[in-house]
Amino acid sequence: MTLITITQNFGGDGTAIARKVADGLGIELFDDRKLQALLQVRGIPSAEIGRFDEKAPGFLDQFMGSRPQVFLDILESVIYEVARKGEGVIIGHGSQMLLRNFGCAFHVRVFSSDQRRVDNMVAQQGLSREAAVKLTRKRDQEQSGFFNFAFHLDINDPSLYDLIVHTEKLDVDTAAGLIIQAAGSECLRTCSLKALEAMERLALEKKVHAALLERDMDMNTIIVEVPEKGTVQVYGISQNLDDVQKIEAAVRRVPGVSKLVSGISVVTGV
Repeated sequence: MTLITITQNFGGDGTAIARKVADGLGIELFDDRKLQALLQVRGIPSAEIGRFDEKAPGFLDQFMGSRPQVFLDILESVIYEVARKGEGVIIGHGSQMLLRNFGCAFHVRVFSSDQRRVDNMVAQQGLSREAAVKLTRKRDQEQSGFFNFAFHLDINDPSLYDLIVHTEKLDVDTAAGLIIQAAGSECLRTCSLKALEAMERLALEKKVHAALLERDMDMNTIIVEVPEKGTVQVYGISQNLDDVQKIEAAVRRVPGVSKLVSGISVVTGV
């Protein structure tokens, strides 16, 4: 089984290469459309996906309270659920960051020059060159801001990737072939059962975290852990017993939770 993440800069050739890789390996492609559909299934409206997807929250979003963090939690749960299948090609959405500690995931950075990206948008979308230049700059800033906000990491840090492909000298077919060949290396391990179970636990942890945020719980005083499949441990402090009961009820309603271990203490004046 092969699990690959492909990170691209806006307007580049990453999506075309990812399709070729998925087809060549006979595995599923998780592109923008598929991942956004999974987000909608989990209750994120399309308007919020457009507002937050690979963008850092802006000034006006400060008035939305916890919504940016709810979006991020659900996005992360989706990536972990996709990854726990042990195979597939995931395009962007922080997948290289979220799966960076799993040795079975192969992380690729596809880099396309500004000129190539502008040429792509002029040819594919009919934009003027001036509009294409402005759009690439805007999306680059948004993408960089998102990764700083979500992961406190630089998307261009080469240590995040196992392979960096520059499309200035490699066409789509050649780049895809290079990735397929690298993914077939004996050095790339298949995801162990332990790794897949860890991804499943992380997915559940993020879903629980999002559920509590949506109920306006103060997550600065609550810790959520998933030590084993279906078991959720919640620790921390709360101002009153009523909130403790709300927290416990919210956790039990999250799909996938079969056991709750609650260690929340009531402390007045928090």
